[in-house]
Amino acid sequence: MTITTQEAAAERALQALEDSRSSVRLRAALAVGSTPDPRFVDKLVERCAVEPEFFVRDMLTWALTRHPVSRTLPRLLQAVRSPQAQARSQALHTLSKIGDRQAWPAITRALLTDADDEVARSAWRAAVLLVPEDAESALAVVLATQLGRGDRETQLSLSRALVALGEVMVPAVRAATAGAEPLVRAHAIATERLLRDPDTGFGFAIEEAKRVVALGPAGQAGQ
Repeated sequence: MTITTQEAAAERALQALEDSRSSVRLRAALAVGSTPDPRFVDKLVERCAVEPEFFVRDMLTWALTRHPVSRTLPRLLQAVRSPQAQARSQALHTLSKIGDRQAWPAITRALLTDADDEVARSAWRAAVLLVPEDAESALAVVLATQLGRGDRETQLSLSRALVALGEVMVPAVRAATAGAEPLVRAHAIATERLLRDPDTGFGFAIEEAKRVVALGPAGQAGQ
């Protein structure tokens, strides 16, 4: 197959990304990633912002990782500032897959505390992968402000992010165990327990932490 033919096939695949059938869009994303061309990056990022199917979005991310970082990084850094929540979330997810620490300055406090849970969770995952060592403590402090937030899945994502930082997260999380909000205290206690015992399931850890909080000082003394 000549280069011209390959490019023509990739162009058809880009058009197929708009198809109403998710199976067609999935194959199209695979085709574009299999024949990477910097000219296709904009279209891939744009599609990430509106693609409704998880598996197709994941393939779009894979396709972006197949392209030169010098081309994808600037475009993704624009997308994390988009007013569209899915655009921000998917761009952050893709940045975490690329793993280039040049993206770290774009992981702002605003993204780490984004009102949209999916955006915030993507930001947490990207942050712990991209953070420089000398910024880990400051990141832990910001992440700790989100303790007690959201549903069980969101809380688990935050705990995993904090645990990924290791011992550096302990001061910020321990301070949260003394807060006035029971949900925050329970989440903080459960997170620290996960750091100490990674084999503890989050469900068990959070329920045990809630029991400790409910018992008050007597319960904490027994830990």
